[in-house]
Amino acid sequence: MDKKNQLQMPRVKLGTQGLEVSKLGFGCMTLSGGYNSPLPEEEGIAILKYVFNHHEITFFDTADVYGPHTNEILIGKALKELPREKIQLATKFGCVFGSEGGMEVNGKPEYVRECCEASLKRLQVDYIDLYYQHRIDQTVPIEETMGELKKLVQEGKVKYIGLSEASPDTIRRAHAVHPISAVQMEWSLWTRDLEEEIVPLCRELGIGIVPYSPLGRGFFGGKGVVESLSENTHLVSHPRFMGENLEKNKALYVIVENLAKKHKCSPAQLALAWVLHQGDDVVPIPGTTKIKNLDSNVGALEVKLTEEELREISDMVSAEEVAGSRVYGSFESLSWKYANTPLPASA
Repeated sequence: MDKKNQLQMPRVKLGTQGLEVSKLGFGCMTLSGGYNSPLPEEEGIAILKYVFNHHEITFFDTADVYGPHTNEILIGKALKELPREKIQLATKFGCVFGSEGGMEVNGKPEYVRECCEASLKRLQVDYIDLYYQHRIDQTVPIEETMGELKKLVQEGKVKYIGLSEASPDTIRRAHAVHPISAVQMEWSLWTRDLEEEIVPLCRELGIGIVPYSPLGRGFFGGKGVVESLSENTHLVSHPRFMGENLEKNKALYVIVENLAKKHKCSPAQLALAWVLHQGDDVVPIPGTTKIKNLDSNVGALEVKLTEEELREISDMVSAEEVAGSRVYGSFESLSWKYANTPLPASA
């Protein structure tokens, strides 16, 4: 796609505090492994530069736990070759790998500050545009975590605050301490459990929604269906990609594949277009290590769907038909349904 004929990237506002981002963000995690082997540093930097220069995607999403730490370091190096003031940089804190490989969560105020300072150093920046609590610490009142985040905003180290995988009660209480600009949640054709409570609450409070894994962890791009899974991917242990579950879920892929033919696009583009059409306050962050997939994802912005077509897709790809949990077994307890926190002692 040459620059002249390239689609102009729309801009949207997340929250009510002034955060403006590209309508499509870029999830940076896979550049440092997870679903694949980590890319060599120069390749990762080249992709990030392409994301910005070729497609005007300005919203980069990372976390301290990606790598761990190496993803932030990579982005820091890429930012040296990009105009920092035009990038909206999101990173996250709060997830800690335990000694036996499990995940622990820490939302204590002193840890919030420690993580922020460490991320600023790795990213080689003076401020973070959007700082998320990655998962909710169910032992620390959200008011205490938010109190420290609010101080970081006042000090200019953070511009906007976000939450990821937070329960409705936690979102509401956090927002009362300091406005939340974005809530990051898994949202795709096969993961819609946030639609009943979370989405209406975010709209009531004026909070933007950032869907992660909008292609169903690559499922609607063909992973595990038309492409076999590589040995070095975490997906081999994901409930929806295992054994009988995967065999059942292949039927959903075929439905999307047939619908995509009707809309003259790829299954991945249709799945992503469905998420993009969920509202002007919705900014999905698909990630990829391949330029052709990136170009394809941007092409999803050109897929126009009417309300009737959206309903048809939603009805035909019923989330109730999906086999397997959306999260890895050991991480189930960290999902938003369990993400309430105790009340502060003063309450």
